[in-house]
Amino acid sequence: MKTPSLQLDEHGRLRHLLTMEGLSRDLILRLLDRAAGLADATSGAEKKVPLLRGRTVVNLFFEASTRTRTTFELAAKRLSADVINLQIAASSTSKGETLLDTLKTMEAMQADMFVVRHEASGAAHFFAEHAAPGVAILNAGDGRHAHPTQGLLDMYTIRAHAPKARDGFGGLSVAIVGDVLHSRVARSDIHGLRTLGCVDIRVVAPPPLIPAGIESLGVRVFHDLQRGLDGVDVVILLRLQKERMLGAFLPSLAEFHADYGLTRERFKKLKPDAIVMHPGPINRGVEIEGELAYGERSLILDQVTHGIAVRMAVMAEILGEPEAAA
Repeated sequence: MKTPSLQLDEHGRLRHLLTMEGLSRDLILRLLDRAAGLADATSGAEKKVPLLRGRTVVNLFFEASTRTRTTFELAAKRLSADVINLQIAASSTSKGETLLDTLKTMEAMQADMFVVRHEASGAAHFFAEHAAPGVAILNAGDGRHAHPTQGLLDMYTIRAHAPKARDGFGGLSVAIVGDVLHSRVARSDIHGLRTLGCVDIRVVAPPPLIPAGIESLGVRVFHDLQRGLDGVDVVILLRLQKERMLGAFLPSLAEFHADYGLTRERFKKLKPDAIVMHPGPINRGVEIEGELAYGERSLILDQVTHGIAVRMAVMAEILGEPEAAA
């Protein structure tokens, strides 16, 4: 019998989702397959399935993100769960209540799952360590650390749309471009890609936006965008967080776009079947030229759609009956 981890029980079944790190290839593929099945099941006029009827999911967002919160809410509702969106700014946490107090108060209301987004790295792990038995924690992004459902939906998008990925991830070349230093998405994508067998993972950014020692994750570092994009199958652009950038890391947004933005000229030099992704929200004219954002071979809107199915799959995997995950 396996030794249980914080994320997995002794049978290897998911009990929390906190990070992509440590998830097995088989588990990731099972989640992607399950997401595909749920996408099909909810594609018609009736968009609900009864898998989580009677369960309660609480969206606990300490950091604003309308897009991510909405997809989690839709995912839970399409599984027929009851959903509570806790308004953090109006809650007791703004009056000095601790994270642990918030967790225990909501547990007393018989919540089954907390979807946690927090600016502090490790916040989701803290909740998981202190959650009552049977209460699940799903990390919706914590600081610079992890954003596992974004990583999963990016893997889903690549598998569905990158021609080479139909035969597995081993032959793929993937470039992750932009603010790698502050990006939890980059870390989750790197772990997911490596677990699925991708061996050519590149991070492309100016030196101040590359974390020290990132090569230990199995990536190659490029400071020249054209070299970093040469021959890649997938380009994942990262959002530049303007409030963190100017002065300390970059002289100007215009200079970043000139050196690292995906322009029409750079787009033309990509492989004809290369795909372009971005976790959103995009900064038009910074990470990508405006007209390319939703144009040919951009999968930014597809990622949003896939995110609902992937989040449904994770919730169903954790809260559903064991036989439903087989």
